[in-house]
Parts: sequence; structure tokens; C-alpha cells
Amino acid sequence: MSNLPKIAWVGLGIMGSPMSENLIKAGYSVTGFTLEQDKLDRLAAAGGTAAGSIAEAVKDADVIITMVPASPQVEAIAYGEAGILANARQGALIVDMSSITPQTSVDLAKNAAEKGLRVLDAPVSGGEAGAIEAVLSIMVGGEQADFDEALPILEALGKTIVLCGPHGSGQTVKAANQLIVAVNIQACAEAVVFLEKSGVNLTAALDVLNGGLAGSTVLTRKKDNFLNRDFKPGFRIDLHHKDMGIVTDAARNVGAALPVGAVVAQLVASLRAQGDGGLDHSALLRAVERLSGSQV
Repeated sequence: MSNLPKIAWVGLGIMGSPMSENLIKAGYSVTGFTLEQDKLDRLAAAGGTAAGSIAEAVKDADVIITMVPASPQVEAIAYGEAGILANARQGALIVDMSSITPQTSVDLAKNAAEKGLRVLDAPVSGGEAGAIEAVLSIMVGGEQADFDEALPILEALGKTIVLCGPHGSGQTVKAANQLIVAVNIQACAEAVVFLEKSGVNLTAALDVLNGGLAGSTVLTRKKDNFLNRDFKPGFRIDLHHKDMGIVTDAARNVGAALPVGAVVAQLVASLRAQGDGGLDHSALLRAVERLSGSQV
């Protein structure tokens, strides 16, 4: 164990908690910090060390992994006297696994380099289930040497791990991922309402659809959510709303048209405005039901 890098983990939410626990299971020493005491207690119970501050968590770490909701939170934990850049040791590697704007990642890498720190942006796809099962898809931006150093750690967290290009590239690919996922969920939701209103056995229909060209990881993961109307958050509408803002803004900057994506982004925003922001993104089904005249 002494030969493995010491890891600091900042952000122990729905994704961060099981991911950090998988590193502990793989033999890594993990010191974590988050704002919720119950999450710190969970980390300690799993064999990790709870820190009282970011500075305490990162001061001796070889690798610092962050997993927080959005760009403002990344900036809040990275910068300032109490932040990561001011308290990490020289030469440490920061692996930001949050889903943020590509420009935020580029700026973080630049500012970290001035402090003698290295950065990878490494957002993930796969949701809570993928985090628990350590089968996440991890899309990485940064330098090849830093990627090679981080790869054994990332292999304890995910199954598909790819260096996509320079700083910010991981976030760009993640934005594309969230575009595909949102459109896919919306299509599945519309199919569910269509099938139910047509009187078809929904369980049978989704099984056969998922066995053909209409099948997808989204349908596999979210089928039970649709069938049971179970929208306990694995990935919240609030966060997907944030991600759709990232992809539509980034697409506009490079001159890419996203006509279907723009419509789905508005549907996600509408669902959030109706008070469903805290639900799983499979709750897009509720928006289609409302549009179809159903009581929700």
C-alpha cells in the first residue's frame, strides 16, 4: 500500500462517495473532504480518512481528485487561500472529475501550472450505478504523461478511459455525451407515453425494443425508472440542465447547430421550472405526460 500514491478526494456526493470507496477497496489511502458530515462519516466507515478542510485533505496528497457539481464549485475549491492550489504540495496531480465548462478546465490547468501543479479534466459518464460498479466511462483532457500516471487510479473507477486531447477536451466530450443522453432519454420518454396510451404491455415493449436497434445503455439503465415511475435521483435534472447549458453554449462558440439538442434543453429547463429539478433525469417522462394531458 505504501507504494501507491496518496489520494485526496474533494466532493463526496452521489458520485464521489462510491468512487472514493472503490479506490479504498483497490488499496489506496484516501483522505476526503466535503461539506456534509454524514458523507465524511461514510468515508471513514469505508476505511478512508475524513479531513476538516480542503487544506488538510490535500497537503500531503500525491493526487487530488475533485468531484463537485459545476464550474462555480470547482473555482471555489481550487482558488483562494483555503483552496487546493494554495495548499497542495509541489508536483501534485489534480484530477477534476466534475462536469464543467471546457474553459474552466483550461483556466484551472493554466493557473495550477503557475503553482507547480498538474491538472487533468476527467469527467465521467455512467451515473450512480456506474460509479458504484466502477464501470464509468472517463473522458480525459491533458498531457499524456499525466494521463499515464493517473491511469491506474482511473482504472479502479471506470471501464472505458480515453485521453481525448489537451486540457478541456474531456469536458467537450462530456458535453457531447450529455447531449446524446438527454436526447435519448427524451425519445424513450415519448415512446413510453405513446406505448401506454396505445394500450401495449409496456414491460414487453421495452424489452423487445431494447433488444434491437432502438436499444441503448440509457434504456437499459432507465427502464425500471420508467416502468415504476421511480425518479430517485441518480443524476438530477438540475445537473443535466447545467450540462445542456454547457453544450449549447460551447456549440454556439464553435458554430455547430444543435436543433434537436436545443429543443431537449428547453424541455429539461421546463421540467426544472415545474419543480422537478431534484428528480432523476428519467423524469423527463413527467414532462411528456403533462404535454400529453396526463395528470402527474
